[in-house]
Amino acid sequence: MRYYSLISNDGDSRLIVENRQSIALDLTSLDPDLTDLSDLLLAASLSGMSVDEITDLILETGDADRFDLGETMDRSRDGDGYYRLDRPFEPPEVWAAGVTYKTSEMERQRESETPDVYASVFTADRPEVFLKATPDRCVGPFDAVGIRGDSDWSVPEPELAFVLHRGEIVGYTIGNDMSSRSIEGQNPLYLPQAKLFDRCCSIGPCFVTAEDLDPTNLDISCSIVREGQEVWSDQTSTSLMARTCEELADWLQRHNLVPDLTTVLTGTAIVPPPEFTLREGDVVTITIEGIGSLENEVIEV
Repeated sequence: MRYYSLISNDGDSRLIVENRQSIALDLTSLDPDLTDLSDLLLAASLSGMSVDEITDLILETGDADRFDLGETMDRSRDGDGYYRLDRPFEPPEVWAAGVTYKTSEMERQRESETPDVYASVFTADRPEVFLKATPDRCVGPFDAVGIRGDSDWSVPEPELAFVLHRGEIVGYTIGNDMSSRSIEGQNPLYLPQAKLFDRCCSIGPCFVTAEDLDPTNLDISCSIVREGQEVWSDQTSTSLMARTCEELADWLQRHNLVPDLTTVLTGTAIVPPPEFTLREGDVVTITIEGIGSLENEVIEV
């Protein structure tokens, strides 16, 4: 099942599940205290049941209100009582893995003044894993993502993301790893500045439970629209990943305790060409099979 978080202009939060019949049902209408995905994950962990099994039991307790998810994506609507998509959950930490696709290795070598370090990571047992964002730096669907004002080469990085709870992968979402290729290319030691800045990450539009998604062969696409015209697009598949999600989760948690709902971006194979850079006002849309589409406008930060 897919889980969405909605918020109204007057601050009301709703937890929505899209069931197997593609009907969006308001779980909060059945239990006013149930407004956050973390509540379901905790209940599942304590009971030994899956999140979807817990949800099925809740839905059996009454007639849940229905939501039109299309209306939540209509940004022309406004006013009290109107609900919009929020982040599906608040990640306490967002981590990212680099050079997990051959394309990424090749592009990093091309941009870098020290290309051998990327080839070494791609073939090594230990992956490149780094802290990507804090909660305040991570935005949701239709929010603005940032490009650094001191970078002349900025790109989105469309990525499958997995979510951890009690050390296990419990679900997936879409992540946009906004990056300054010019800063990272100058020196790999500048990676934190190339990756971690205001509005450097977006996640959404929903959370899909692990039992409902096979992460090993998903189509991923990305398009960038500028002034109403598509200026770049590409696509790939998670089948080209050189590492599994389980492998990345294992390495991240070695000697490193991460909090529940920590989210991990798994790397990208979609990289715009060197002559392309994002501009303020561009709209980035990332679509992953089985999850949906994550759309964000770009602003300079």
